[in-house]
Amino acid sequence: MCGIFAYCSYLQEKDRKTICDILVNGLARQEYRGYDSAGIGIDGDKPGETIFFKEVGKVNGLRKKIAESNVDTSKTFVSQVSIAHTRWATHGEPSVVNCHPLRSDPKAEFIVVHNGIVTNAVALRLLLQKRGYHFESETDTEAVAILCKYIYGEQANKRLSFTELIKTVLKELEGSFAFVFKSSHYPNEVVMARRGSPLLVGVKTEKKLKVDFVDVEFPSVEGEKNIDALAVPTSPGGLLAPPSQNNLLRTQSRAFMSEDGMPQPIEFFVASDAAAIIEHTKRVLYLEDDDIAHIAEGELHIHRLRRSDGPPVASIRTIETLEIELAEIMKGKFDHFMQKEIYEQPESVINTMRGRVNFDQHVITLGGLRAYVNIIRRGRRIVFCACGTSYHSAIATRAIFEELTEIPVTVELASDFLDRRTPIFRDDVCVFVSQSGETADTILAMRYCLERGALCLGVVNTVGSTISRETHCGVHINAGPEIGVASTKAYTSQYIALIMMALQLSEDRISMADRRRQIIDGLHALPSQIKSVLEGDRGLQEFASGVLSNQRSLLIMGRGYQYATCLEGALKIKEISYMHSEGILAGELKHGPLALIDENMPVIIIMTQDSLYPKVQSAFAQITARKAQPIVVCNEHDDGIPQGCQTIRVPKTVDCLQGLLNIIPLQLLSYHLAVKNGFDVDFPRNLAKSVTTE
Repeated sequence: MCGIFAYCSYLQEKDRKTICDILVNGLARQEYRGYDSAGIGIDGDKPGETIFFKEVGKVNGLRKKIAESNVDTSKTFVSQVSIAHTRWATHGEPSVVNCHPLRSDPKAEFIVVHNGIVTNAVALRLLLQKRGYHFESETDTEAVAILCKYIYGEQANKRLSFTELIKTVLKELEGSFAFVFKSSHYPNEVVMARRGSPLLVGVKTEKKLKVDFVDVEFPSVEGEKNIDALAVPTSPGGLLAPPSQNNLLRTQSRAFMSEDGMPQPIEFFVASDAAAIIEHTKRVLYLEDDDIAHIAEGELHIHRLRRSDGPPVASIRTIETLEIELAEIMKGKFDHFMQKEIYEQPESVINTMRGRVNFDQHVITLGGLRAYVNIIRRGRRIVFCACGTSYHSAIATRAIFEELTEIPVTVELASDFLDRRTPIFRDDVCVFVSQSGETADTILAMRYCLERGALCLGVVNTVGSTISRETHCGVHINAGPEIGVASTKAYTSQYIALIMMALQLSEDRISMADRRRQIIDGLHALPSQIKSVLEGDRGLQEFASGVLSNQRSLLIMGRGYQYATCLEGALKIKEISYMHSEGILAGELKHGPLALIDENMPVIIIMTQDSLYPKVQSAFAQITARKAQPIVVCNEHDDGIPQGCQTIRVPKTVDCLQGLLNIIPLQLLSYHLAVKNGFDVDFPRNLAKSVTTE
């Protein structure tokens, strides 16, 4: 949720119009993260001056406001720092005054953009108000901007560097966040920091960089012991402590210079998401929790806020090359990103399997798990932990995990898992599933399990994400960028990645050899079968504009492997068409849900053929006896469906893979229901793609 973007150029002549376009386009690339207002802060005409543009609503409104302003857009800058933000309201309603960037005072001595929540903002606000500072907004972020001004004034005689100042500020903050700071006292400098919210830096140069990494500068133990406290009220954790003047183990980070050692023109792009950077550069560096990055005079330095008591932190940050292409985050011929991503599933499932499945020899090789397979096999149980769609992918594959490995499996919602303080043991194997790899509840659950000594695996779509870095091992699902808030191709790719994991774990079981061969053959046929399902899109469009067009509620029922399909299909319909929908386990029908059934209640029942087919037929008989007229999801050549039933036909595959084909009609149905009602398919109300707060 929320999107940060900052642009820093050094020895690169840029006019103000170009700078504004870069900022606004960077925000537009992150619209899927969810937001209700947007703003930018750029260098003004006078030294130290900042010009703000803010607007409630979409980024296009901000773009229009900039175009209609009287600001001189032709003014050029050789070096400059500009920041931008899309805000999701947490403290204070959506309004121009609450929109980021937020300033410390009318002169904008310090300005800040912020993702996340500062949980002790109320206490900081009271402290600062007692010292005569005035607040313009209702946000928690403004307290951080004013705190910068306060500490700068208190420590004026010590001439703190920008990095030292921000370190002092961050030590007073509680919560999760990503920050970008800009100040009139430190012209053409910018400081970034993260704790629990993603942040990365793109680097663009004309010449090759001297090195492809940046040293991390650690605070010295002695330096931390000699910190003096300010004469202000403190809270637990040691507050408002100025850093030592000599507190670096490394004296200098690697400078961004060309191979001839001379300063060179360079551009830095700071963002919450790689999608905002890819059109400018593929060379990026991911910040880790408690990293503080400082850009000045064409150099990037990375400092640590404090020494960690946990696992050792790497002493460098590698500059990586993004694998995604700009075309992958463009809609192309499709009307919406969600529609594009549904239709990409034949390719995305191939990408998930590419290089990992030998269809001739029926062997699965997940390189990220190779060193840990024997440890996983010896585990007492496997605990899946996820939220939303990722949770459903774990539900969908739980049964095949238990069948192939004979290891007990539990599936937990991350928020509930933490609320219960679930017992976790050293011989547990905990699997954390997240498309973004930045889901706050899932990350907290992961750290909870790491503290208790469990082996932790990540199943994510985003390289460099928090979960991919902090787990012991894992699998990248390689689905490609997913922009639509309602996850589609990530679900099917997570499903396949988990199936492959179960297959690899069962390779030592000769009794399961035939079952494994059957499933791997099913995986081979899957892409062409998905294409076949997509060809039935027109019929689903007719359902959306016909029998389901004016309905307020919908029940989706099935059992066994298809229970997860019901849950995920109902979630998709809720997310983007705003119709109440509920996934029901058909075996529970007589224990309550049957009371809802009559001739006016629309029902979709999943009756594809597997070992539970007779039991689903029984559920079908129960609802039709009560005058329901269900839409039946069934296999193409199933003659057991009564005449006159409305059907959605899908190809037949192995029972544990059938959910991959059954979910696609429900994805398309939810899409068409939303389009028919004129809703914003890619950006549903009240939701965000990456939920980075609890």
